[in-house]
Amino acid sequence: MPQKFKSHPWHGISIGEQAPGLVTAFIEIVPSDTVKYEVDKASGYLKIDRPQKFSNIIPTLYGFIPQTYCDTLVSAHASKASGKHVPKGDGDPLDICVFCERTITHGDIILKAKPIGGFRLIDKGEADDKIIAVMQGDIFFDSWNDLKDVPEGMINRLKHYFLTYKNLPGQPVVCELAGIYGREEALEVIRFSQKDYQNSFGESF
Repeated sequence: MPQKFKSHPWHGISIGEQAPGLVTAFIEIVPSDTVKYEVDKASGYLKIDRPQKFSNIIPTLYGFIPQTYCDTLVSAHASKASGKHVPKGDGDPLDICVFCERTITHGDIILKAKPIGGFRLIDKGEADDKIIAVMQGDIFFDSWNDLKDVPEGMINRLKHYFLTYKNLPGQPVVCELAGIYGREEALEVIRFSQKDYQNSFGESF
């Protein structure tokens, strides 16, 4: 029987049976995009969040992990790990950056990704972790198993993007990088985000 309705990418797609070691990623934007797209939480369709007004370009595929949520457990873990007071999560699914050797020309797709680390980003005082991953089976990046395998220049490129992508001339800086972590910590953050999702929306599948 044909599917009558499109699954909501946040709630209707499985995180994957092998999570958190291998997760589904829903990709919203790609490095060639000059407009920032994100999923509309109500409808599940991609919407235009904002045009990229300045020179910031995402260096990897970028999206989120379905059936995750950044709420109290993610923020409490960020507080404990960073030594900073992080009162709450950003209220969004957990973000993920995926390295891929091939050119992917558009978002609104799903793929399997292997988490290898992450950034503990704090955005306007809220926990906004960015999981760093590689696409499963990628001919070049699949050999990376932890953040220590990634060249420093590529890490710096990601750091620069997330520390500047919301900056506006004459306005205060809103994003702070409170830590960089490897694979095991990334898996722990994903687990906390799964529990936050279950606590807020019910059991996942």
